[in-house]
Amino acid sequence: MTTNSPDGSGPSSPPGPSEVLDRPRRPVNMVAGTIGHFVEWYDWYLYGLLSAVFAPQIFPSHSPFASLMAALLTYGIGFVIRPFSGVIVSPLADRYGRRAILTLSVSGMALGSLIIALTPGYGTIGYAAPILFVVARILQGISAGSEQQSAISFMVEHAPPNRRGLFGSISNMASGLATLAATGAAAILATVLAPDELEAWGWRIPFLVGGLLGVVGLVLRARADETSEFEASSLVDKKSAPARMLALLREHPKALLQTAALSAPAVAYYTWATFLPTYAELTSGRDKSSTLVGSVIGLTLLVIVVPICGALSDRLGQRKIFPIVGAAGMIVLFYPLLLLLDRPGFWVYVVVAASGWLVLGIWQAVYPTIQAELFPASVRVAGIGFSHQLVIAIFGGTAPLIAAAFVGAGQPKYVALYMIVVVAVCLAVYFTLPETGSKTLRATVALKDLEVVEGELEEATSRTQTKRSLP
Repeated sequence: MTTNSPDGSGPSSPPGPSEVLDRPRRPVNMVAGTIGHFVEWYDWYLYGLLSAVFAPQIFPSHSPFASLMAALLTYGIGFVIRPFSGVIVSPLADRYGRRAILTLSVSGMALGSLIIALTPGYGTIGYAAPILFVVARILQGISAGSEQQSAISFMVEHAPPNRRGLFGSISNMASGLATLAATGAAAILATVLAPDELEAWGWRIPFLVGGLLGVVGLVLRARADETSEFEASSLVDKKSAPARMLALLREHPKALLQTAALSAPAVAYYTWATFLPTYAELTSGRDKSSTLVGSVIGLTLLVIVVPICGALSDRLGQRKIFPIVGAAGMIVLFYPLLLLLDRPGFWVYVVVAASGWLVLGIWQAVYPTIQAELFPASVRVAGIGFSHQLVIAIFGGTAPLIAAAFVGAGQPKYVALYMIVVVAVCLAVYFTLPETGSKTLRATVALKDLEVVEGELEEATSRTQTKRSLP
């Protein structure tokens, strides 16, 4: 097929895929994806970090440990909701756009955080207090269940072809920064407030800040652009959201399994992020403020490592080596690291936390980009969401609860063994991954995505014809 050239001098071929996909990239898109993702996970992690503080006030019981378990069970409700949101909402992002779902997700997370911040204690409103916390966690579960995969797709699809590893890593860098900020906020409060002040009202402050930050994320995401890959794919693929989910299950079973394995080491991430300070407090008698400060130092290393490895994957043209190295590091280090916690000293805790975050950062850096590159645009959000949210619910949401149960049963080192077994299974799957990294400028995010190329060519041809018809 040919068209006349714009100057009317004769026929010319329509633009090629590499040309029509090279669109202007506004900085607001990256800022919206990064800040919105930060807000989402800042609000999400706060609950796990501060659950031991507010548990007696919201979930009173005959013992502090029973109150903590009730708070952690409520924490797990959000994870139970996440796979349902991943299955139901993710195909909508493939049908109606990434930006709309991202805007809704940050709104729900912020609302849940505000409910937690403003709910009076059990002594004031009785059973309404834990009920409102459950409602808040359901809202946050719905939001988190649609956030990760939508943000990954949004970031990678907006990235230049030779920077997809870096841009995909930014989503996890943002979640690392969120974990760092949430842990830092908890550490500051534990340091500057007396224990009774922290338990009475101080724990509410970070949740209130998170709710207000959500408004900022909402405004930025409302101003962002939709991705060109979604727009091109939607011109060709008109299937409904349920039909997309059926096509995903029928056509991409191997990619779904690989995506699940890439996400499952979250069991270690959530243990390190939300339970390691409590683990150290319960097993070695360390005080909460020192463990939180130590975790902040360790998390700083994660935030540095993630974008460095993401950029390296673009330069090397190799992606799957990073999750392989990260998973191997977890298997080797986790048990001796928890053994090391038996020794006293603040810097011992810092070494343990930082070492864990180092190997977690290597694993985290590139897996979002790999997940995006495993699926075509028409089912990308649904594909990542279905697998990611399912394994997060099974392994991530239960991680603090299982760890607490092992500690309560007098077998704290089983926490390490449990994480090692899960990660070892994932490592075996990583060797089956295709190498999606490339130094060539691929036109599409997926290794092959004929619908995007066809849609881009159709759109480019339409623009050319429109220009020709203008006087």
